[in-house]
Amino acid sequence: MRVPLYQAKAEFFRMLGHPARIRVLELLQHGPVAVRDLLADIEIEPSSLSQQLAVLRRAGIVVSIREGSTVSYALAGGDVAELLRAARRILTELLAGQNELLVELRQTDDSPPVTAPTQTAAESVR
Repeated sequence: MRVPLYQAKAEFFRMLGHPARIRVLELLQHGPVAVRDLLADIEIEPSSLSQQLAVLRRAGIVVSIREGSTVSYALAGGDVAELLRAARRILTELLAGQNELLVELRQTDDSPPVTAPTQTAAESVR
């Protein structure tokens, strides 16, 4: 039975739905990175990083490269880096829209500002 395209897309985005996986992909945007460097940058347990890399590898998003005793990972294609850039642009626009709304709310606040009571000249002489 064929999986509908919308379901395949949902599964793809679910696969990306872990902060450690997103961070790995961000770090791999500029080229291959050794596992030891990923561990230092992401600050998670080695076993957890291994699990997250396995998910990305099974999905075909990353590839492993062995050079002697060093294992590095790289993006399998440039489209993932473009997806991350698109996500950054979308988030920037969303947050800018929220900031504009916040400014508007502050400008149209109908409640009078709360101020400390002032003393009259007669009260200050007492």
